[in-house]
Amino acid sequence: MLYRKRNFQGKRVANLRIGSSTFIDHPEQLFLTDHVYIGHHNFIEASNKIVIGTGCQITSFVSITSHSSHHAIRLYGSSYGSVDEKIGYEKGTIEIGDFTFIGPHVTIMPGTIIGKGCIVAAYSLVKGNFPDYSVIAGNPAQVVKGVKDTDKKYLEQYPELVNLYMK
Repeated sequence: MLYRKRNFQGKRVANLRIGSSTFIDHPEQLFLTDHVYIGHHNFIEASNKIVIGTGCQITSFVSITSHSSHHAIRLYGSSYGSVDEKIGYEKGTIEIGDFTFIGPHVTIMPGTIIGKGCIVAAYSLVKGNFPDYSVIAGNPAQVVKGVKDTDKKYLEQYPELVNLYMK
């Protein structure tokens, strides 16, 4: 585990941890803040900008990619490498909201926005916009429920956590 005192833009951050086996392509476009945990064996491709919010946890074997050629490669065949602007080549910024948890083996596609306080279930294929406090699951991923009811139970049982809740 690598403990970093600065993000890739040189800004001082607290408690940033990145697994030593995680590969980051275009780190200058990966924006990380305080208390971010990125586990081992992840692939993060940030050529079109990725923002990961405060307190996020990204487990293991997660792929986050801000571009994808999965349509363009078929459309252009052997001419793929000789065309600069490709039809079907998807690119877009990815934003992951504060205090969001990304389970293992998740793939996050270009142009995705995941809200604050979400849980993304293992093996999900995530593309699109997802509201705050959602549980996101599936292939393709969708909102399956909210987290507030579960959180409410914990906060009632442990009232000392109320003042700490997502701060």
